Amino acid sequence: MAQTASHSLLPGRSRLVLALSSRTLFDLEDAHALYVREGLQAYLDYQRSREADVLAPGAAFPLVRKLLELESPDGSRPVEVILLSRNSSETGLRIFNSIEHHGLSISRAVFSNGAAPFPYIQPFGAHLFLSTHAEDVRSALKAGVAAATVLPVPAVESRHDQLRIAFDGDAVLFGDESERIARGEGLEAFSNNERAMALTPLSVGPFGDFLRAVHDLQQDYPPDEAPIRTALVTARSAPAHKRVILTLREWGVRLDEALFLGGRDKGPFLDAFGADIFFDDSTHNIESARRHVAAGHVPHGVSNEG
Repeated sequence: MAQTASHSLLPGRSRLVLALSSRTLFDLEDAHALYVREGLQAYLDYQRSREADVLAPGAAFPLVRKLLELESPDGSRPVEVILLSRNSSETGLRIFNSIEHHGLSISRAVFSNGAAPFPYIQPFGAHLFLSTHAEDVRSALKAGVAAATVLPVPAVESRHDQLRIAFDGDAVLFGDESERIARGEGLEAFSNNERAMALTPLSVGPFGDFLRAVHDLQQDYPPDEAPIRTALVTARSAPAHKRVILTLREWGVRLDEALFLGGRDKGPFLDAFGADIFFDDSTHNIESARRHVAAGHVPHGVSNEG
């Protein structure tokens, strides 16, 4: 089914806000497998008996730690992280104990006791929502919030102190109009369209406002000292690169690196960049990426219809 959310670059907010589920932050797969296998009571007993056992980092943990460690030149903390969990407050006690153990400054949380927590994303003013529940992610996207499904895997060790975020282009940062031409009419028609439309900016995709928020955060630091580095990692190649560059210029948004791969496998390039997380609408690209870095699937656009 086609996505209906509209997107536009909004003015930057004073803080960047990330909302995420507990299974993206911590490795809860043993407990989740028990819940699936034996039910809620077994899960409750399991979590109660292990309240003092610290949970290991999950896929989004390195991203969260780096975001929370950011400090603006004026000494303020420019990022807030909010936990949105399907746990109850009782079973969530182990999660908060683990947050405290790891020294994460997360104080706001919603424990929805099995209900979908995504309705609370907008009241918190979140720029990004990460979850292992694909339906929650789809609901957030339809509401106009950048969101991605993160597979529940152990954390990948970071190689950089700098926070590094990578994005696909079409159907993530930009709309999927060009991708629809490529899929429906072929690569030659796509190239001809991009050449003809080179001076016409691409529409804003579901991650446009999140990119704007990251860009605004980067502006607080000297260019050579910014603690965040961004990259566009796209299957596009020349001549389709021109429209992308001019679109970002029109938006007034900076991306530090741009990789036009012409269909090459993205995983090794993301590994070379050292991404803390990568966002893409293609499940094929996510499978390639997740062998190297944390990856978030954005279920938006033509590649996710049907």
